[in-house]
Amino acid sequence: MTVTVSPGRISGAIPIPGSKSHTIRALLIAALADGDSTIRRPLRSADTAACIDALTAMGVGIADDGDTIRVTGRGPLLRQPEQTIDCANSGTTLYLMLGVAALQSFRVRFDGDDQLHRRSAAPLLAALEACGVRVERENGDCVPFSITGPIGGARPRISISCPTSQYLSSLLLASPLSEAGLEIDVPLLNERPYVDLTLSWLDRQRIAYERDAYRRFTIPGGQRYTAYDAPVPGDFSSATFFVAAAAATGSDVELVGLDMADSQGDKAVVTMVEELGATVTTGTDSIRIRGPQQLTGGTIDLNATPDALPALALLGTTCSGTLRLVNVPQAREKETDRIAVMAAVIASLGGRAEELPDGLLVHPERLAGGTVDSAGDHRVAMAAAVAGLFARSAVSVTRAEVASITFPGFYDLLSAAGARLATTDAAPRDEHS
Repeated sequence: MTVTVSPGRISGAIPIPGSKSHTIRALLIAALADGDSTIRRPLRSADTAACIDALTAMGVGIADDGDTIRVTGRGPLLRQPEQTIDCANSGTTLYLMLGVAALQSFRVRFDGDDQLHRRSAAPLLAALEACGVRVERENGDCVPFSITGPIGGARPRISISCPTSQYLSSLLLASPLSEAGLEIDVPLLNERPYVDLTLSWLDRQRIAYERDAYRRFTIPGGQRYTAYDAPVPGDFSSATFFVAAAAATGSDVELVGLDMADSQGDKAVVTMVEELGATVTTGTDSIRIRGPQQLTGGTIDLNATPDALPALALLGTTCSGTLRLVNVPQAREKETDRIAVMAAVIASLGGRAEELPDGLLVHPERLAGGTVDSAGDHRVAMAAAVAGLFARSAVSVTRAEVASITFPGFYDLLSAAGARLATTDAAPRDEHS
């Protein structure tokens, strides 16, 4: 599918869908809990569907009741899946499910799409092996591979470097349910707010643990998760595209369903655009963004918020000065090498950007417009579509349907907010079309 967005502004109230990060953690904890849990306002996307499919394959009862998902937890011990667990495009599902599988005493084989076949899980696999888990590799440290638990009896002390926070989150979610728990040394950790998000779930569950900042975690074993009833907060990662659109075009929008008190790291994007010149007003369940006539440039550290890079890179072309996006080397290890891909996207649309080892240098030069390919990356697709609002002429995005991996309904919401948007090809725009 190709989506074409023409220059213009957006306005009005835009409902932001539930957080992917929260939804997947909610599903995993509910599956491993004792009893029936209710997850309200969850995100429904290809990524969360991959997680539901993985848990269902391991014997967890999951029912979708419209606005809620009900999960019948089995406690920590699940059922051996009859087939390979296909995580599709979802790195979050893969990495967090590895911790779930490591609690089991049977073999679980994991696979995924072509992109996951290139995304290494080496540090997490090595850490699991140090815990006594057996790993059978078929493609180096990328899927497909199999693991056989459980995590060892005596409390292991392990060290894991985390270019992605999901490695540590996987161990944090699994270790309380293991026999003896874990002691985890963390010499390198990117994306710290996502670890805070995981810890917020452990706190809700009254899980005991000790920590030395982000350097060491000690989690006693033999604990249990309990069933719960809770809503999923709105997703700041998804909201980033509308934040960038409003800030870059001088638009005035209200993003509904967002709570600045939530633990999501990508809420920092709101502060980032405010520092570039946008006006931000925070309500109890919404955030209002009003863009200035022109944003300023500057330097933004994206280590904690790597998913914001595609949208902020394109927004940088509208600034009055150079925008430096730095300290985000892990962006090269996402669904694509987002640093290289975004430099290429900006160049193809008539702008100028330079790759840094750990980020991008975006020069203040208004985009001409044109056609770009999403590279099969959902965040690249959505960022490029938004760029059509502030380029000199329309921007067409091919393979735009990948947005549904995390944000079904994105193009519908963009259109409802006033964007002049057209689609081509017979394929439906997304599952809400």
